[in-house]
Order: sequence, then structure tokens, then C-alpha cells
Amino acid sequence: MKKASFTEKYTYRVEWSAEDNVHIANCLEFPSLFAHGSTVQEALLEMKKVIAETIKWMEEESEEIPEPIGLKTYNGYLRLKMPKTVHKKIAIKSAEEGVSINQYILTRIQ
Repeated sequence: MKKASFTEKYTYRVEWSAEDNVHIANCLEFPSLFAHGSTVQEALLEMKKVIAETIKWMEEESEEIPEPIGLKTYNGYLRLKMPKTVHKKIAIKSAEEGVSINQYILTRIQ
């Protein structure tokens, strides 16, 4: 797949900014980039233009282009580092509820 076509596959969010009195758009795959517009559609269109130009620049510089989140495959495994004290608290809580640590964490994030 051509990287330029990623623009339509990325994950976008548009929020209203009362402080700025505009809609602010961002792209999860490029967290440092933002665009704005007076409407949701305008902000999204501007964001897609910013992304397209960024990809063009990154290709020219032989930079790695982020893969769209929606195109990635996930295996269901997640390694998580945490402080020992937090691990102990989670182990106690999961034992109190009679579930595995994995199940305890899953119920908390769902």
C-alpha cells in the first residue's frame, strides 16, 4: 500500500475549543500535529492536508511513516511494566475478587 494513501486510513479526532472558538483536529498516529477550522469538516480537511504534506516530507527525508492504527494487527498480548507495589496491590485486589490478575485488569479498563 502506498504511504500517501494512509491519509484516509489514519485515526482522527476533532474537538471544540471554547478557548480558541474553533474546532481542533488531530491525528492519533501523528500526536504532535494539529489543525483547526470553523467547522468539524473544515478542521478535518485541514488536518488531512497537514498529514499529506508531512508524509510527503517524511518520504523525501526517508523517514519511517507511521502505520495507521486500523491496519495494524494485534495478538492480544501486552507486556506491562509497573512498580512492585502496584503489582502487589493488583494481586491482592484480584485475589479478593477471585479472578486472575489478567481478568482483574481487563475489567478495569473495559
